[in-house]
Amino acid sequence: MTKSIGQEFMVKTRYQNLKDTDQELGIPQPTLEAHYNGVETVIDLPMPEEIPEITIDFMAAIELRVSVRDYQQTPISLLELSYLLWCTQGVKQVLGNQKATLRTVPSAGARHAFETYLLINRVEGLQPGLYRFLALEHKLVVVNSDEHISEEITNACEGQKFVMQSAVTFLWAADVKRMTWRYGERGYRYLHLDAGHICQNLYLAAQVIGCGACGIAAFNDESLNQVMGIDGEEHFVVYLATVGKR
Repeated sequence: MTKSIGQEFMVKTRYQNLKDTDQELGIPQPTLEAHYNGVETVIDLPMPEEIPEITIDFMAAIELRVSVRDYQQTPISLLELSYLLWCTQGVKQVLGNQKATLRTVPSAGARHAFETYLLINRVEGLQPGLYRFLALEHKLVVVNSDEHISEEITNACEGQKFVMQSAVTFLWAADVKRMTWRYGERGYRYLHLDAGHICQNLYLAAQVIGCGACGIAAFNDESLNQVMGIDGEEHFVVYLATVGKR
């Protein structure tokens, strides 16, 4: 009986079907973060510890977690954005001469293979456009400031209007070799697990600052990767989430 694509994936990524990994072959590991060439605009972020202390009952946060697709037109602050970025990909420690990072979310083997892109629609102090989070420096770098980028990304997300109506939409793009270097083809499984860890942190952190979030997995892969300027093979979007004031 012919297996479905999903069944084939699960079978072929079983341990007994894997080849030696790049790590086992002695190939140097990929960098911890995608490089930028130094000519792009880099923006300092306020440190997340500057956000006023907020007390929220953990059980209430869990019980009240819902997907929110309707937002106020009120912008979020740069400090609030910094807080969300810290909660989802904040680097707590760099280990062993740039060998790994410990972050605010778990990742298989501390590979942390995701680059966080941000579609900024309404954030105080930032022009609308596409940005990337430099987690090691806790800064932003401008990727695309074209006035139509929000519409193009929305169209690639099957026209879901709340993508462009959010204050900010998070887009998590995998650097696949960062994960498969250690785990081979099985690493593709771990990418999707890691994306879930990140997005759940975003849901909970958004509640703390009076925002709602909504995860998105419905998008045209080829179109979205192309709009973002990534190749769709070694770097590709796995998951998105919108955020805005409730």
